[in-house]
Amino acid sequence: MNRPEKNGTQERSKRIGVLMGGWSDERDVSLKTGQAIAGALKSKGWLVIELDVDRAICERIKDENIDAAFLALHGRFGEDGTVQGMLEMMGIPYTGSGVLASSLAINKVFAKIVLQNSQIPTPPFAVLEERDEMVSDSPFGYPVVVKPSSQGSTIGTYIVKSRSELIPAISDAFKFDNQILMEAFIPGRELTVGILGAEALPVLEIVPHSGFYDFHAKYTHGETEYLCPAPMENDLSEKIRELALNAHRALGCRDFSRVDFRLREDGRPFCLEINTIPGMTDTSLLPKAARIQGIEFPDLVERILLMALFRDRNQVRDQDIMVS
Repeated sequence: MNRPEKNGTQERSKRIGVLMGGWSDERDVSLKTGQAIAGALKSKGWLVIELDVDRAICERIKDENIDAAFLALHGRFGEDGTVQGMLEMMGIPYTGSGVLASSLAINKVFAKIVLQNSQIPTPPFAVLEERDEMVSDSPFGYPVVVKPSSQGSTIGTYIVKSRSELIPAISDAFKFDNQILMEAFIPGRELTVGILGAEALPVLEIVPHSGFYDFHAKYTHGETEYLCPAPMENDLSEKIRELALNAHRALGCRDFSRVDFRLREDGRPFCLEINTIPGMTDTSLLPKAARIQGIEFPDLVERILLMALFRDRNQVRDQDIMVS
């Protein structure tokens, strides 16, 4: 079988559309991700068209004669299978997970059901619908986590410390979704594992100075410390990486993702969620872990693009795709 050059040189004449922005609550974060990806691809010699997604995106993709799409969209209408379905209909290859995995992963309820059925530990939870009668107490005690089912960047997410805080938190979470979760709070350490191809990257520990890794802690310089590799015994690190890879596969994800965990004080990890389009700036979590493996940001971005370009041809496996 004739294989393409592994550094993608033969492909660089293709027109790569970087889809970013959109109109979800994570628009600003998406623009930063998209601009970083576009810059990385340009530095590697790719022909890049930056597209701020609006409701005319299908026509704009046609007008720009895009050969492939690098998805830098976060939240609804970008990370939920919507744009993936459109690109499938148009016959345009795109980065990351497909329609089903994207729609499953963004919905925290369905994702947790899949995790439970796959014997992957996840915190106990209850589902609240907007049409239901308002609850008056937590079934898990306090603190308890309240969060919208289909939001990212911890938007609308609260760690509720007492009964008096519960109703206001639930009411605010319902502003972002008509379905929310109450989830048992797992005291301990906050961890994340990036997945690249068929490999789990080193475990990264997140240490927010405020104690809560909320939107402010995520996107304000100096508010959070990141430890990679996370300080822990090798056996525990390998166990968490294996769980992350199993979660990625259980939902049918592909190419790359980021799997978030809480590590209880007794050393037991709990999977919280899977992000199919994690933040992808040079300082984002998955790129930080990739750098520990010797993969610099432009090479990481190019490797993800090559997976998409070669997928349908069945010419190379994920682990065969290398960068120069």
